[in-house]
Amino acid sequence: MGCNMPLSSPLNSLCPLDASSSRMPGICSTSGRMVANTQAPSSARRGRHTICQASKAEALSYRTAGVDIDAGNELVRRIQKMNPSIGGFSGMVPFGDSFLVAGTDGVGTKLKLAFDLQKHDTIGIDLVAMSVNDIITSGAKPLFFLDYFATGKLDVDVAEAVVRGIVEGCRQSDCILLGGETAEMPGFYQGGEYDVAGFAVGAVKQEAVIDGSRIQEGDALIGFASSGVHSNGFSLVRKILEVSRTRLEDEVSWGTGTFGDALLAPTQIYVKRLLSLIDRVDVKGVVHITGGGFPENIPRIVPKGKDLGFQIQRSAWSVPPLFQWLQQAGNVEESEMFRTFNMGVGMLVVIDKSSVHEALSFDPEAFLLGEIVSGRGVQLV
Repeated sequence: MGCNMPLSSPLNSLCPLDASSSRMPGICSTSGRMVANTQAPSSARRGRHTICQASKAEALSYRTAGVDIDAGNELVRRIQKMNPSIGGFSGMVPFGDSFLVAGTDGVGTKLKLAFDLQKHDTIGIDLVAMSVNDIITSGAKPLFFLDYFATGKLDVDVAEAVVRGIVEGCRQSDCILLGGETAEMPGFYQGGEYDVAGFAVGAVKQEAVIDGSRIQEGDALIGFASSGVHSNGFSLVRKILEVSRTRLEDEVSWGTGTFGDALLAPTQIYVKRLLSLIDRVDVKGVVHITGGGFPENIPRIVPKGKDLGFQIQRSAWSVPPLFQWLQQAGNVEESEMFRTFNMGVGMLVVIDKSSVHEALSFDPEAFLLGEIVSGRGVQLV
């Protein structure tokens, strides 16, 4: 029997803009320190399920789960010394009157859940989504996709299921699966395990590139809901499942289905919606909220030298129950949640405030998230 946490009211956080810090600002309190959430009771009962929570001494974070975001940032800084052009969501190279835009990514330890549940048909969708959602941040239309599948011993049925998902992801992205590589490497992977990587290439006219250079104070932030955890933060997810003694087969307490169903929900692909929006309104910036959550991803679209920040209204959306459960079951600080997960917002776009009505009328599922303000960093109000 797993341990299901009761769901609290939507999370709240108040953070000032940090205009003085040279480091990437985080989600902060008015004193500049990280905000810890109010802890829920350590145990209770809900329906058929025993409800339990990590003790305060066992508060979990991405770092305690084995992932060091700061180390990743340090690696990026070192690579930038060798190649100063990196750091965006994708890379661009001139090609005639256009830019070819490329991105690469994987699915991370979400694969571990697929192994446990023996469900592999949606992993390919995740793989495509992670790369195409990155390249559309520059306004590029995906053209083709390549994949890499590596395993210790090839299971044809499993590999076929993964590729079937890749094909579906390409269909949703309106691009083609151009090719790929299957590597069978005995002794390198545990039995029944594999790893995947994806590579997407798209194109955008040079005059239509979205690079954040025209973002200014007063611009509006439009949010697009995520379909779940997407493909980041699963090392922490798995640790929370472990300490809360929750099984993937256990039913969730806030609706129908199991934890496995909720966590393996494929990553939302935003390509068609975003490209359609770009055709209708002037989009100045696009953020794909992945690893690093709000504070690590959102400021990336502001060009160096611009003193601009992001004021986000917490009342603009409700944090989905899955994230509320993860926070409570793992005793995770709210600042850590926003630095690890998308918290229900998978994509963010910056437009002129005069275009808000048109944007929301065109895409009723989008929502006004906040605005651009002076200062730096991400402020939740």
